[in-house]
Amino acid sequence: MIKNDCSVIILAAGNSSRMKRPKFLLSTTDGNSFIEKIIHQYADFGCSNIIVMLNSEGIALIKKHTQNLPIQTQIVLNPYPDLGRFFSIKTGLKFVHNYYTFIHNVDNPFANKKVLEQLYSAKTEAKVIKPVYNNNGGHPVLISPTVCDYILNEKKHDVNFKEILNRFSTKKVEVKDETILLNINTYDEYLEFY
Repeated sequence: MIKNDCSVIILAAGNSSRMKRPKFLLSTTDGNSFIEKIIHQYADFGCSNIIVMLNSEGIALIKKHTQNLPIQTQIVLNPYPDLGRFFSIKTGLKFVHNYYTFIHNVDNPFANKKVLEQLYSAKTEAKVIKPVYNNNGGHPVLISPTVCDYILNEKKHDVNFKEILNRFSTKKVEVKDETILLNINTYDEYLEFY
C-alpha cells in the first residue's frame, strides 16, 4: 500500500574514496546493486517518493547499470558532493513535499520492511525516530516535516546532521535486526559481509 506522506532520501553522492569504486553499484547476493536493492525495498514498503542523491559521475553510471526502477524514483544531482552529507540531505529535501522522510545511507543495502514499519508507526511520537539494536543506534532515521523544514531553512551547508537531529525530540525504537548497524566503507568490509 502506498504511503502518501512518506519519502526516502538515499545518500549516494559521495566519492567512495575508501571503496575505490561507487558503493551504490556494489552487488548484493541476489545480483542486484546496492542502490537497486534499497530502492526496491522502499518501494515494497510503500514509500511514495524515493529520492536518490548522486554526483555527476553517479548519474551517468546509474543510467547504464540500472533498469526498471519504480515509477516513484527520482534521481537528483548533488552538484557539490564535497560539501558533504548535510548538503546532500538539504538538496534532496527540495524534492520532498512536507512528508515524513527516511534518510538512508547507500553503504547499508538493507531496509528491512519490518523495521521501516516500526519506525513509520512511531512517526507521531517524536520529531526524529531512530532504530536501536542492543542499545546501539543505527539507520535509517525517520524525520518529521518539522525537521525537514528546519533543514531546508538552515543557511549553512556544512552542518553536522547529528547535531541538527539532537535539537529535536527523539524516539528510539528497539528493533530485532542487526543490519541497521551496518556501514560498509571499504572493499574489505564488503568482502567480509558478502
